[in-house]
Amino acid sequence: MQMVSEVMTRNVQFVSPQENLQRAAQMMDALNVGALPVCDGERLVGMVTDRDITVRGTAAGKVPDQAHVEEVMSTDVRWCFEDQPLDDVMRQMADTQIRRVPVVSHDDAQRLVGIVSIGDVATKAGDAGQVVKQVSTPSEPDRSPPRTGIAGGAVSGVSSATGSDTGTATGFAGSDALGAAGRDDGSPP
Repeated sequence: MQMVSEVMTRNVQFVSPQENLQRAAQMMDALNVGALPVCDGERLVGMVTDRDITVRGTAAGKVPDQAHVEEVMSTDVRWCFEDQPLDDVMRQMADTQIRRVPVVSHDDAQRLVGIVSIGDVATKAGDAGQVVKQVSTPSEPDRSPPRTGIAGGAVSGVSSATGSDTGTATGFAGSDALGAAGRDDGSPP
């Protein structure tokens, strides 16, 4: 049985919740990644994706060098431990259509120790085809489409072409990775 520790990426770069969106985007560009873990110190508190910056930030009129990562990041992040069976994590990735899962320490600090991505699974694990297929299946929008388009016309048939990058629940091990932290928009902690 293969473990998460055998395929995960270690020494992962992360961003602070107080960092501005422009710096987060610059880090993504330099690292050639589409998502960064968000840590308060070494404690995982969320994830921010290039889509978060564009859709949640730019679409809301946020100024990239003034808005903070905490304004657009997801706080309801799925995570795992490095000593978990990879099959369990792959199944969760497929079921929830997420492309990367932060790996945290077992202690109360839940420090970020790595990340396992669909790329890690595809290149380092034996049978990754089903996970890649399920994660890549188009998902439903996470909210109702706007009533009018940019030019004032009706919008219909809006569908998401990609799955979620961060998931919508707590860790795979069953405990809350984020404690009492939550979002102002009413989503679960």
